[in-house]
Amino acid sequence: MSNAGKTGLVVTAHPGDFVWRAGGAIALHVKKGYRVKIACLSFGERGESQFAWKEAGATMEKVKAGRRDEAQRAAEMLGAEIEFFDAGDYPLRLTEAHFDRMVDIYRELNPSFVLTHALEDPYNFDHPNAAHFAQETRVVAQAMGHKPGAKYTYSAPPVFLFEPHQPEMCNFKPQVILNIDEVWDIKRKTFEILAAQKHLWAYYERVALQRGVQGGRNTGKPMTYGEAYQRLFPMAMEELA
Repeated sequence: MSNAGKTGLVVTAHPGDFVWRAGGAIALHVKKGYRVKIACLSFGERGESQFAWKEAGATMEKVKAGRRDEAQRAAEMLGAEIEFFDAGDYPLRLTEAHFDRMVDIYRELNPSFVLTHALEDPYNFDHPNAAHFAQETRVVAQAMGHKPGAKYTYSAPPVFLFEPHQPEMCNFKPQVILNIDEVWDIKRKTFEILAAQKHLWAYYERVALQRGVQGGRNTGKPMTYGEAYQRLFPMAMEELA
């Protein structure tokens, strides 16, 4: 079955998030013929750039430029498009203009699925704020009274929440484990682009190995690397096999 014309959307608070949590899904779907777009809401310049701020002469402008460059190169390595909202982080402050642009992206892309953050995260409020933003704009995109007269074809997509840093603290339940073995090398190489967060490289390799073990046990098929997702809405099926 051809996937030509199919699309996926990733709504991420910061640049690193789409790599650690969804890089495998992005690369895998691109490989399968999907067009994947990343909406990156901030550059993570305040709270997600620890190593960048330790460099001599670091300024807000330099850190933002560096993180933008990392995110752009990471998206390209995964095969995805990326659009930056530059809404700031710690805290994330999204405006009406950002909201309207996100609705337009849903309508323009008409994604087959959307990936975003977990609904809770007591360690990082940017993450659930991004998740709420992704969900609210997904719903508003269906409203014919929003920009009436606009021409578009849009069907609200299923939402998959990607794994937070500490899932037990975020009430995250791994209902879907995606086998990313065939694109693991791409995802792992993408880690190395994110120099500002190199302290996370080994951690997220361990996460992928752990989910791979769990995926193999649940399917009975060999799996080394996996990514975990939680479905936000029910799956409609015609048979349970």
